[in-house]
Amino acid sequence: MNSIASVFKPGYKALIAYITVGYPDIETTIKAASVLSENGCDIIELGIPFSDPLADGATIQKASHHALQQGVTPQICLDVARRLNRKIKTPMVFMTYYNPVFYFGLEAFSQSCAEAGVSGLIIPDLPPEEGEDMEAIAQKQKIDLIYLLAPTSNDERIDIVTQRSRGFIYLVSLTGVTGARQSLPPELEGFVQRVRQKARQPLCVGFGVSNPEQARRIAGIADGVIVGSRFIQLIEEDGTLSALKSFVSDLRAALD
Repeated sequence: MNSIASVFKPGYKALIAYITVGYPDIETTIKAASVLSENGCDIIELGIPFSDPLADGATIQKASHHALQQGVTPQICLDVARRLNRKIKTPMVFMTYYNPVFYFGLEAFSQSCAEAGVSGLIIPDLPPEEGEDMEAIAQKQKIDLIYLLAPTSNDERIDIVTQRSRGFIYLVSLTGVTGARQSLPPELEGFVQRVRQKARQPLCVGFGVSNPEQARRIAGIADGVIVGSRFIQLIEEDGTLSALKSFVSDLRAALD
């Protein structure tokens, strides 16, 4: 298992990529993760398909629905992570929802993640006020439970997340769901600064990032940039993954 903490070095800006496991198929997921790893991604978020992905926009919802129709389950996602762990050195994080984890069993899921080489978990519908059991179990397996903050988060929520999130804090750039957007909100800098005053962890910004210019702007205020929907669109548009390779290289160049 590769450490998330090892990614965040002084002055370095991390590039975090999200892809949905099983979209459009398992072998493409394996190939895409390898392309991302080889061309500048520092952490790979593997999305476990779920029938009610409330934090996700149309692109990821479509990918998740397709993967579910293909029969992709949490166990298959664990098998994919295990295969990838033998191929790449990039730390892997599962992005999932609480229902599949609860159904699998918190202890069993965390142990399986550790055995597969998964370093962290992002569970958008698990608030920190209800996350203590999951945190304790994940920590026993040396897995980081990563919490999210949104621009609407009040000071009390920021206090809780900055005390409890491990690995990094996922800052949602805007209110709403995931999805590539033409612009990021003007209040983003103020939001990041508000969290920075209390956080010891690295801060990574996601939701809506779709081009190198946006990534460069985020790199000026945060420790990492998270991109998902645009990667999925490129995988869909170009099965050779050449467009994916080119785009991730451009993002890496913008961050550097």
